[in-house]
Amino acid sequence: MSTPERNGIVTGGTWCVDSNKLVEFWPQEDGLAEILSEESRGGGSGCNLAIDVKRLDPAFWVETIGLIGDDEDGRLLQAEADRYGIERRQLVTTAQAPTAHSDAFCSKLTGRRTHIYRTGAGALLTPDHFDFTTTRGRILHLGLPGVHPRMDAPWGADANGWITVLRKARQAGLVTNLELASVTAARLAELVRPLLPYLDLFIVNDSEMGAIGGEATVSAGRTDVEACIRAAKATLSASACGVVVAHFPTGAVAVTRSGEVVTQPSVRVPKTEVAGANGAGDAFAAGFLYAFHQGWALKEALALAHAAAAASLRSINTTDAVPTWRECLDLARQWGWNDPIA
Repeated sequence: MSTPERNGIVTGGTWCVDSNKLVEFWPQEDGLAEILSEESRGGGSGCNLAIDVKRLDPAFWVETIGLIGDDEDGRLLQAEADRYGIERRQLVTTAQAPTAHSDAFCSKLTGRRTHIYRTGAGALLTPDHFDFTTTRGRILHLGLPGVHPRMDAPWGADANGWITVLRKARQAGLVTNLELASVTAARLAELVRPLLPYLDLFIVNDSEMGAIGGEATVSAGRTDVEACIRAAKATLSASACGVVVAHFPTGAVAVTRSGEVVTQPSVRVPKTEVAGANGAGDAFAAGFLYAFHQGWALKEALALAHAAAAASLRSINTTDAVPTWRECLDLARQWGWNDPIA
């Protein structure tokens, strides 16, 4: 558990530059689609959640740990961190590889996003880059297993480097949380199940929870809520978590160590307001972690998580549309909530 003097959030892991492109639709192979707009911004779990939390509450303490290239993209990411007042002493540069880069395509037709990724400096990230003795944050948000080869590989006596980092964080008094990447279910299960005993929180989407909990949670594009709850309970029982959360387009479920199951419908976002889903999962996690850190009730934390995710849908980049936490909740009340989930 955390020590009393710790406060705020530490993000660790993926920092990349997203080349965000709005396209008419996502084409099949050998097809053609027009790029309607594009821009380059910060991306990755470490970057997105750090900025989202600072946008929710500019006075909140956020620091980060990661590895970027000594190049123009790396300087763009440093500038993004500085713009929001994120402590970045451990966002270090390397001359051995370029900054990680993602072409993030958002379909105007569906709002769905597709990432084509270059690992770059992320391939060189190891547990040695993480020093929690000089951090002051209380919660570690770590990602992304599956896209950092050295972290994914065995490290010393550990099955992978993620275990090493999570153990170090807990020994230093941090509460640990993990974010996942869109890799195959089999790969997620292989990498993440060994990490569960080192996690205090686990906030993922429905398909990711299904991969870890061994359930088919999504069928024909629809979420099976009961399967999500079963997967969450199985994940919880194999972990050290106090709470695990699965989110999906129509809502979210949270299962606690005491056996409580809490559900919360999502926000009824007008279709005219949706620009793209890029970063919505990060915004959900940011809202939940901020509320959890501040001691909110679980139902209220899920509501803010959904409100932040809903607000983020208004932009094709990952963070610009997230306002303060009060404005997120005001927007949710204005748009209303979807029907209660089963």
